[in-house]
Amino acid sequence: MKHLMSIAAGALLMTGLSLVQAEEPTGCVEVSVGGYKAPDYNCLSQQMGNNPAGAAAAQKNRQGINLPVNKRPPNQIGLATPAATSTRMGNTFGTSVKPQRPAVVSGTSPLLIGQ
Repeated sequence: MKHLMSIAAGALLMTGLSLVQAEEPTGCVEVSVGGYKAPDYNCLSQQMGNNPAGAAAAQKNRQGINLPVNKRPPNQIGLATPAATSTRMGNTFGTSVKPQRPAVVSGTSPLLIGQ
């Protein structure tokens, strides 16, 4: 009878130990060695990776990157926008086909006068 009780107690003890080991830790442990704190990066990665809202955000990011060409803004696909054309043309935008350029300076160099 004592032998049967000790076997039953041992089985209960082993079951209890396996349940304790199977539980996931709820928080991450930081270890301090020589004044340097070393966080558990595996635990932190698991906490960040098991977020269901994070998977939805990652899917939206992939959808945003893979936009079809006709839905992208013109400056992302190399087309001219009115703002870019206005900057390039200067004050002649809408009045001339030639962009604004500084006036050509004509004259002689002061270095050539004494020769």
